[in-house]
Amino acid sequence: MRAQWMRPCRQPLADTLRRTARHGSGLSRHPGFPARTTNSKHKESGMKWFGRIVAVALLGVMCMSQVARAEQWQKQYPEITLGVITSENEKDRLIRYELVQKYLEETLGVKIKWRTATDYAGVIEGVKAGKIQVARFGPASYAKCYIVTNGKVEPLVGALDKDGNLGYHSVIIVKTDSPYKTVQDLKGTKFAFADPNSTSGHQAPRYFLDEEGIKVDEFFSSATFSGSHENSVMGLVSGTYDAVATWWRSDSSNNPKRMESKGMIEPGQWRIIWKSPLLPSSPWAVPTDLPEDMRKDIQKALLELPTKDPEAWASFIKGEKISGFAEVTHEDYEPIVRMIQANLKNRKS
Repeated sequence: MRAQWMRPCRQPLADTLRRTARHGSGLSRHPGFPARTTNSKHKESGMKWFGRIVAVALLGVMCMSQVARAEQWQKQYPEITLGVITSENEKDRLIRYELVQKYLEETLGVKIKWRTATDYAGVIEGVKAGKIQVARFGPASYAKCYIVTNGKVEPLVGALDKDGNLGYHSVIIVKTDSPYKTVQDLKGTKFAFADPNSTSGHQAPRYFLDEEGIKVDEFFSSATFSGSHENSVMGLVSGTYDAVATWWRSDSSNNPKRMESKGMIEPGQWRIIWKSPLLPSSPWAVPTDLPEDMRKDIQKALLELPTKDPEAWASFIKGEKISGFAEVTHEDYEPIVRMIQANLKNRKS
């Protein structure tokens, strides 16, 4: 009689392997003969093949699921709008983000549309209205957006400085040849903030100066908004303002230094007389009503930008000492939310 495992296989492989695993080869063996090792080897080999078939099948299902998942949000959002706050002039902003925009298009597989806004509020309102899906905020503008959308926005990544720190400072600067040495010396002078929703250019100095007993609307002869960080510094250099608030990350990475590198002002025309506590880094954020896998894909693309596209990264950080992005959560910015709420309350009272 031919051994069962030697017969031509007319049953499904899975059934045969299960039966083989249960009963062995099916050969009749005389009690006096030792067990044949080929049966156990065959059984072991069959089980290995069965395991491989199952693994391949599962892998195929997972791949198909991932493709379907990606296609699902991409079909829903074939075009994503990117909004960026106005920390510098529009021309330089477009140049800075041009390669980043292309990188995101290639990585995410959708078209990235640039949204121009004349001030910080334009980006905040764009997110609130559902017209902007990805926004690069400052900490305060993110916090303001969080407040006006009732928490329906979340941060994805924040920038790290060259030492790996997630933060920067607000500073008050004056002209190098001015007589002012401390903030107290500025009483009765002309002062400029950048934008109402700027962290370092308004919210932080207002909040921390108030903690020091300085009510900015009463302390200065005038406290106006220049419209941007660059406008503030240009106004300082020209004599329009006696002191201005702007951002500062380090001696080599700050707004006036970047303006010097772009030829907008001559080197050595400013100095710092006040610096705030450390502020959390400017976040990239998205509305929470976007699909979760879409938000995760955008976050992953941003985190991988420095290594996946060094040229785009170099263009993005030009004039700034940034080493990369780090994943952030709303908890990192909750103190800024409280700061914004306190400023709003103080201005109403």
